Amino acid sequence: MPQEPHMIPVEGVEDQTIAVLGLGRSGKATAAALAAGGARVIAWDDGQDTREAAAAEGLDLVDLTRPAAWEGVAALIVSPGIPHLYPRPHPAIALAYELGVPVDNDIGLFFRSYATNEWGEFERAPRVIAVTGSNGKSTTTALIHHILTECGRPSQMGGNIGRGVLSLEPATDGEVVVLELSSYQTELARALTPDVAVFTNLSPDHLDRHGGPGGYFAAKRRLFAEGGPDRAVIGVDEIEGRFIANQLSMGPRDDRVIRVSSGQKLDKGAWTVFARKGFLSEYRKGRQAASIDLREIAGLPGAHNHQNACAAYAACRAVGLAPRDIEAAFHSFKGLPHRSQLVAEIGGVRFVNDSKATNVDAAAKALDAFPRIRWIAGGLGKDGGIAALAPHLAQVVKAYLYGHSARDFALELGATPHEVVETLDEAVARAAAEAEAGETVLLAPAAASFDQYPNFEKRGEHFVRLVEALR
Repeated sequence: MPQEPHMIPVEGVEDQTIAVLGLGRSGKATAAALAAGGARVIAWDDGQDTREAAAAEGLDLVDLTRPAAWEGVAALIVSPGIPHLYPRPHPAIALAYELGVPVDNDIGLFFRSYATNEWGEFERAPRVIAVTGSNGKSTTTALIHHILTECGRPSQMGGNIGRGVLSLEPATDGEVVVLELSSYQTELARALTPDVAVFTNLSPDHLDRHGGPGGYFAAKRRLFAEGGPDRAVIGVDEIEGRFIANQLSMGPRDDRVIRVSSGQKLDKGAWTVFARKGFLSEYRKGRQAASIDLREIAGLPGAHNHQNACAAYAACRAVGLAPRDIEAAFHSFKGLPHRSQLVAEIGGVRFVNDSKATNVDAAAKALDAFPRIRWIAGGLGKDGGIAALAPHLAQVVKAYLYGHSARDFALELGATPHEVVETLDEAVARAAAEAEAGETVLLAPAAASFDQYPNFEKRGEHFVRLVEALR
């Protein structure tokens, strides 16, 4: 198959037959990187169109759900969207388990292949920062990458955001690679050895894939337990974060663990970073080392983004950046699309796209970030509905509910004024017509997009187009 112009060749696979399951973006990058490392690659995908496209690119397709395909196979590399444990393993993965063929993913291959002999010639060894958590990990990852770049440190970003890890370029002197890792990726990777590991927070998500909350947390925790990072940045606003921080720390003076919080004052311990009342504070050994006013940073609105800022700040401090340089980079950060994205301000009304708020916890954080909200919600609701959002509705002037679960959501809003419509077009039109100066029209759906859109990105892009048409 044709090789990508830049990639990280996989180490230790020369002359081996390696199977790849799933041929999306990461699967194709994995196949190319394995071939670059000298492996014979066989591959499979359940989708016929995807298989045909892969065959046209020269991939050797073999049906991995058939036992005869496994003769001589040394390992199976799996794409993150394919179940490997709960609710049940994919048939090809089940066969690998039965035959004793090691199962891994591209993250595991990256960590065993990134460091090379050439590193001995570098003045400063490259570093890897890996970020996991339930909410905020994409923003935190992008913010770390932005800060590093603004501060002149060579940096690449990949994993669950940006490029597949094996399609990154080989390391350069002093470079920092920033990876966003999902629970699917951390659960399966056979090698997890970042220099700095970041845990933002934990809230229920993907529970079907992990057999419940315990399995979900265990998948996240592997990032800290497998290789042992040199430094860990841990959000301690939930008990799971406090547990990880405690497990990693050798005592109160152990500064290998940087505890971060949005809301708690953490002025005790060896190294802490926290945000309170809009200010970020860094404490070292009980003394304040830095303070940053986050209130006027447009790309980081709300307490949840202040938590992201704390985590990113701590990670960048862990690789040697100065507080004033990090603060300057904060101000030029534009935020990520579909995550508290300020689309426009029209007639004193702000329009914010948080299409990524696909669950109740993320929607709650968005609702807490703005005063006087015209809230647009709906789509394909998740188990439990939106009843848990009741404590976060005080700022909502009116809700505009659309899509599959709109009427179910309406029954859970209590006294909050609301209106049920069919489409996002109608919701935006009604909210824009009724909004007054000083209010925010907020898309924070608290639901999946799949009733009317292929993904949350397309939903957010539609919202942006609708708002721009109002100008």
